Amino acid sequence: MAQRGVIIVAGGSGRRMGGSLPKQFMMLGNEPILARSINRIHEALPAAEIVVVLPKDHIELWKNIAARFEVAEHKIACGGEERFHSVLNGLQALSEEVEYIGIHDAVRPLVSKRLIIKLMLEAEKNAAVIPVVAPPDSYRKVEGELSHIIDRSTLRIVQTPQVFQTSILRKAYEQEFSPAFTDDASVVEMAGHKITLVEGERENIKITTPVDMTIAEAIIAMQDEE
Repeated sequence: MAQRGVIIVAGGSGRRMGGSLPKQFMMLGNEPILARSINRIHEALPAAEIVVVLPKDHIELWKNIAARFEVAEHKIACGGEERFHSVLNGLQALSEEVEYIGIHDAVRPLVSKRLIIKLMLEAEKNAAVIPVVAPPDSYRKVEGELSHIIDRSTLRIVQTPQVFQTSILRKAYEQEFSPAFTDDASVVEMAGHKITLVEGERENIKITTPVDMTIAEAIIAMQDEE
């Protein structure tokens, strides 16, 4: 079986969430958000190497928090100036034997095991795959004082984990950093590779504001009732 690795990027400061604690360390139900993300990855991929990338100033804080909860085994790598550099540091922490790598936002703790596994299997057929969902809202593009409607059928909301064949991902991250890199798929695409879209999940939300936390708590309550 192919060896897999997952890099969990946990570099947020939590400014939009409010409070002094970075959002990835905040409690969601009975676990910190980051612990939920790590454990969900481990549940889906028990043999996978997991690397958590944290800002240098947050590493000891996380170690202290993690010691109080049941958190799956993981390595810790130091974050960089931009997400690009943080992922690069995460790549260097993974062993050379890893054949497929997923990159996941720490603040997407509700991703399902089913989606994680589906993305990993799809990456064996298509070397670069990302989960997306169709936007439910209407959009307008603003140009100065004017605006015009955008055909939302041409748009997709991008999620994580994004999964890549290791050789392609490592090669892509040999590029110089560019402000045009908005996620890992954009780095790989800039290196000349096709990105395959896979249907994501509405529940796989990114927690960045207090409203997102309320929604996440409601999703957990709903899942517990099923």
